[in-house]
Amino acid sequence: MFAFIWEVQLALDSLDRLVDILEERGTLTVVEAARALFATSSIPDGLARSLLEEVTAGDSRVVCTGMTVSLVGGRPDPLLEEAELVVFDLETTGLAAGRDQICEIGAVRVKGLELVDSFQSLVNPRVALPEPIARLTGLREEELRGAPATSIVLRRFLDFAGDDLLVAHNARFDQRFLERQLDRKLSEPPLCTAALARRLLEGRRRRVGLASLAHFFGVSTEPCHRALPDAEATAQILVQLIGLAQERGARTLSELRALAAPVKRRVHGKRMLARGAPSNPGVYLFRDGHDQVLYVGRARDLRARLRSYFRSDRQRPSVEAALLALTRIEWRVLGSELEAALEELRLIRKLAPPANSRGRRTEQGVYLRRRGDEFVVSKKPGPLGPIGSRRQASLAARALAASSDEELGALLQGGPFPRLRARLAHLADTQRYEEAGRLRDRIEALEHIVERLRRLERLRALEVCLVAPAVEPNRRKAFFLSGGAIRAVRTLPPGRGARLEVEAGIALCRSADELDEALTPAQAEDLMLLHGFIRRPPPELTVLPLEADRIVDHLGGTLSRAA
Repeated sequence: MFAFIWEVQLALDSLDRLVDILEERGTLTVVEAARALFATSSIPDGLARSLLEEVTAGDSRVVCTGMTVSLVGGRPDPLLEEAELVVFDLETTGLAAGRDQICEIGAVRVKGLELVDSFQSLVNPRVALPEPIARLTGLREEELRGAPATSIVLRRFLDFAGDDLLVAHNARFDQRFLERQLDRKLSEPPLCTAALARRLLEGRRRRVGLASLAHFFGVSTEPCHRALPDAEATAQILVQLIGLAQERGARTLSELRALAAPVKRRVHGKRMLARGAPSNPGVYLFRDGHDQVLYVGRARDLRARLRSYFRSDRQRPSVEAALLALTRIEWRVLGSELEAALEELRLIRKLAPPANSRGRRTEQGVYLRRRGDEFVVSKKPGPLGPIGSRRQASLAARALAASSDEELGALLQGGPFPRLRARLAHLADTQRYEEAGRLRDRIEALEHIVERLRRLERLRALEVCLVAPAVEPNRRKAFFLSGGAIRAVRTLPPGRGARLEVEAGIALCRSADELDEALTPAQAEDLMLLHGFIRRPPPELTVLPLEADRIVDHLGGTLSRAA
């Protein structure tokens, strides 16, 4: 019985799928809902009820009563010119809802197509405010420390919003942070003005960012990465979009929501191509009717990743096009996420699939080269690079112009930055704001490039062995990194044979030629990929110094546990 429960829980995509089913089919018996949700043809009444009660617990959108399951009572559907909506915006300490925190909330009530009320509060995130966020928003850590706690501000915000429909720009971002802090799902997902604009302005406007739409509609409030002004700008844009929706015949709030909803994707019917994929690390290849490779990807869990392509969320355009032409999925099981990442890079470079952007980025690496007192952007390899963004390289080149030899010699130690920042402060003090803005952008680009060069220099000096599971049972795979490159990959058997393989890998590191001073874009990309795994190794990966005894001692423990 418990094995069966575990199986059906593995078959569950998400609670959102249950909501979709109920919206499409209305109230269901628990058996009907369980059959649809868990993809099973037969399930006892009692088990269906207990599973659905567990799945729906704590979710405010769905109610399980007796032997039926349904959506919470329907929302009124007013005319658009009579609707009340609450447009909100969050400022956060970063982009990851699972790790970062809310630091400001702003909201505006729209009633009768007029902005009638507002709410604004700083939030104490109880973590340090990252410097890039402080520069972007103008917020200061001192003022946040004196702000109310998140729970208090969220309670006030929800009291302000009441039962009105929430609206946000790129709403899923704000929704994830709200639901993470509330520890529950919202009763209804916020209406997304970006999705609405994408639908209503199709063919007229390609960019639907907040600043782009504010300029397009000529709204009076300029977005500035602060919660209340951004909420006001979003509300003014919403009013304009409602006018366009009415021109298309939308009369009620539900019809507006329908315009913002994603169109059902044609690729949904191809989800059976992923059937049979294992829950193991590996790489996958999308192939068309001529067996040409369209796209290469990697996954920690092949089954979960491949299934995700066929849900409701659209992929980026090139991948969506590959999915439309897809006729077969090939997957290759590997021992670890690290091995999958390296194999993905190798396949992309070898096959150049049209839907992969990574291969094109590798070809676009540029370098900064000195020419007299100026710096130019060049494709010719040199010590100042490779740099992935030509625009960023151009800004950094302007920042380095007229630098002294001493400043350039100490570039990685911050050489020209004191002079550049003093110049920036002088321009701001003398109210030469346009010049100050241009210099600020150049300094930020140079800071980003210098940090990347520092990281590459540290990685080139590393001598480590990365030990991960091998696809073969009771074996491990060792990746030997030295001098900025993987010099050897060895499969390590149990017993004494492991030491022979380890010593062979270390010997190859010691005898390998040094890389050129200038890294190629591909070499830099390899190092940056490895950096991610070394900095935050997944549970199955161990980073060890290039010492045979240490590596063998580690293997003795892991292989005995595996056995």
